[in-house]
Amino acid sequence: MSTEVKDQRAATGAAATTADEPVRNADAPPLAEDTATPSRQDKPRGLRKPPEDFMTTSGDPVQEIYTPEDLDRRGIEYATDIGEPGQFPYTRGIHPTMYRSKLWTMRLFAGFGSAEETNGRFKYLLSQGQTGLSVAFDMPTLYGRDTDDPWSLGEFGKCGVAVSSLADMEILLDGIPLDQITTSMTINSPAAIIWAMYIAAAEKRGIHRSQLGGTLQNDILKEFTAQNEYIFPPEPSMRLVTDTIEFGTREMPLWNTISISGYHIREAGATAAEELAFTILDGVEYVRWAVERGLDVDQFAPRLSFFFNAHNDFFEEIAKYRAARKIWATIMRDRFGAKNPRSWLLRFHTQTAGVSLTAQEPENNVARIAIQALAAVLGGTQSLHTNGMDEALALPSELAVRVALRTQQIIAHESGVANSVDPLAGSYQVEAMTQEMEDRYWAIDREVEELGGVLPAIEQGYFQRRIADSAYRYERELNEGRRVMVGVNAFQSNDTPQIPILAMDPEGEERQIARLHRVRAERDAAEWRRAMDALRRAAEGDANLMPPLIDAVKAYATLGEICGLLKEVFGEHQELMVI
Repeated sequence: MSTEVKDQRAATGAAATTADEPVRNADAPPLAEDTATPSRQDKPRGLRKPPEDFMTTSGDPVQEIYTPEDLDRRGIEYATDIGEPGQFPYTRGIHPTMYRSKLWTMRLFAGFGSAEETNGRFKYLLSQGQTGLSVAFDMPTLYGRDTDDPWSLGEFGKCGVAVSSLADMEILLDGIPLDQITTSMTINSPAAIIWAMYIAAAEKRGIHRSQLGGTLQNDILKEFTAQNEYIFPPEPSMRLVTDTIEFGTREMPLWNTISISGYHIREAGATAAEELAFTILDGVEYVRWAVERGLDVDQFAPRLSFFFNAHNDFFEEIAKYRAARKIWATIMRDRFGAKNPRSWLLRFHTQTAGVSLTAQEPENNVARIAIQALAAVLGGTQSLHTNGMDEALALPSELAVRVALRTQQIIAHESGVANSVDPLAGSYQVEAMTQEMEDRYWAIDREVEELGGVLPAIEQGYFQRRIADSAYRYERELNEGRRVMVGVNAFQSNDTPQIPILAMDPEGEERQIARLHRVRAERDAAEWRRAMDALRRAAEGDANLMPPLIDAVKAYATLGEICGLLKEVFGEHQELMVI
């Protein structure tokens, strides 16, 4: 420091500078941070905010420092709680060598407008190095309605691709090597019907169903608690899910018939621990139904998969994934008596947090997505979707999806994090937070058991109420400034976003409706009638619904027609109002 500056600071009574405190003239205007924070005399030196505000995204306190005592106090033992990768309880990963042997599947969520437009996006992504497809469907499809249904007006293709019949599915998958890639489909209430269309489209091309690999989201329980895209009441909805598990176990050994999804639970406002707990509890309920159906747990459990959110809090997310593997392995082995170690493995897909993205300064989302993706990789994910930076504004543009894919590729090939298996193991903070996540799970598990199980807890509004409370807390912290969202409630700019926005084909909806009318006019009416009558008889009885569903879609029964028939048999679910 120069003599002049020293003299000036002494004359104004300024304290000596520290490494993180810039030197400035006494006459200069105060720095922005000076006007937003108390003076250093009002708080301990170096403390950015009150101790209670050092918290995770979920609002849990974070210690100033973690030491070996934190592990001792929690009773964490290396052999039983952490272990080796690829060994029970799989805290460190489900494979001994993880990404040294095979990288995670890079699977970007794609779907918009018409089947033709989405097919083009699929081919683009595969040409850019994506290794698996992930299909988003539009709102009418998610609710089991055809594009020309009056309730579908204005919603065509806005949040995914419209699929109303086998004809749409055939166009959607045209030219895609279905026997060489895997496909994930985000569909829930009408999952069995859309899956039937996928199977039928492949078989029309000469690809046997046993050769098809992929994942059906098919998680109806989280619809009742978080996303609300349900159609039928819980009991018949669970029957449909169990039918798909049974059918897949017997006829499609490469397909994951359900992806038990915490992603939407987290997007609705749940904490990380609630996402973890509610997801695993849903998984337990699906296993229970399948076992009661008469399936051996070791027949179907190896094909169950999970789907988690990757939010902003780096260490909290990693701890969540590690705890999830340990909890699931313990439940499958000890509660359900699974003997095959593959039944103990929690395999999961991750998507970066859409709810964390901002319309303000959308370029900032690239950094958020990269941090979230890195947490998923260090947490041991099996496949990963990175969101587009523009998704708070519109469906992602081609530029946005390329940047999202390149983010994964840079992590995989340039960062070095895939070179070692579970490099964060042994971190006092990570291991302590992992144990805390596990403890929170078992506490929630006990509460749900006291309510009678998952379905009674849904009926009593337990899950919905907890999610609403957590969402309210998070928003209040943002509004009060206790939680910073860069570019939104701090460090704002007034710049208008200058990024390309996706434009859809304005004639897509007309083309879709014309195709739907043509399908109805040209299909074999007698064959359609026989297939629909057979489906009704099966629904009124207790037969597995997948075979008659496949026959119905092959007869070009539409999604809306099939769902309409099932509504007549099963009824429709009415939402519980939670206060």
